[in-house]
Amino acid sequence: MNHSEDSKTEKGVQLTFWQLLRSTLSAFIGVQSNANRERDFQHGKLSHFIWMGLLFGAVFVLTLVGVVQLVLYFTSA
Repeated sequence: MNHSEDSKTEKGVQLTFWQLLRSTLSAFIGVQSNANRERDFQHGKLSHFIWMGLLFGAVFVLTLVGVVQLVLYFTSA
């Protein structure tokens, strides 16, 4: 297979949900391999990353609020 055939076969490949989730989590903590970053830019859709980032951000904030509420509940007794 030559280079042009490789690019044709990889053109239609999209990221799976787990690859998207893993890339989003890597972005939140600031670590990502160069190969995965290139894969994300070639095969990922910006809108998918935005939605996953917003979802993860909301879950993160709600988790922090829940932990603070638990700490306040147990320390006020």
